[in-house]
Amino acid sequence: MTETIKTDVVIVGAGPVGLFAVFELGLLDIRAHVVDILDRPGGQCAELYPEKPIYDIPGLPVVTGQELTNNLLEQIKPFQPTFHFSEMIAGLEPLPDERFLLTTDAGTRFDAKVVVIAAGGGSFQPKKPPIDGVEAFEAKSVHYAVRKMDVFRGKRVLIVAAATRRSTGR
Repeated sequence: MTETIKTDVVIVGAGPVGLFAVFELGLLDIRAHVVDILDRPGGQCAELYPEKPIYDIPGLPVVTGQELTNNLLEQIKPFQPTFHFSEMIAGLEPLPDERFLLTTDAGTRFDAKVVVIAAGGGSFQPKKPPIDGVEAFEAKSVHYAVRKMDVFRGKRVLIVAAATRRSTGR
């Protein structure tokens, strides 16, 4: 059984809001553990549009998703957060002493006073097509995100988006 990490705060999501939460907590001398399903910080900004200009960040007339992420990482460096990448919170249960027990899909366990949900748009797991052998083409000719626009410049691109049906409850 995995040892349980006892901490004051677990932040779920390493996007801009989660990273800024690390900063605000750090100002109060509270260190945080940050859990994210992605393999790196930045969330939607870094995953979906690292090179795309963003115009609605206070105090920054224009910044790319990756630049915003880099700036936030520099800002939180003194507070030394502990990151748990490529993990997703799979369980959350209240404990008798008003704390929370969180468990990730990788088996990491946290006993925390506070849980900050900064998950934004949700987890970014690609919906892979049900095609045998598609893995051999991933990162070569099958891509699930555009991380560098220049890779696709001058090429013919086909974008396939699967529609999902949502229940209206009626």
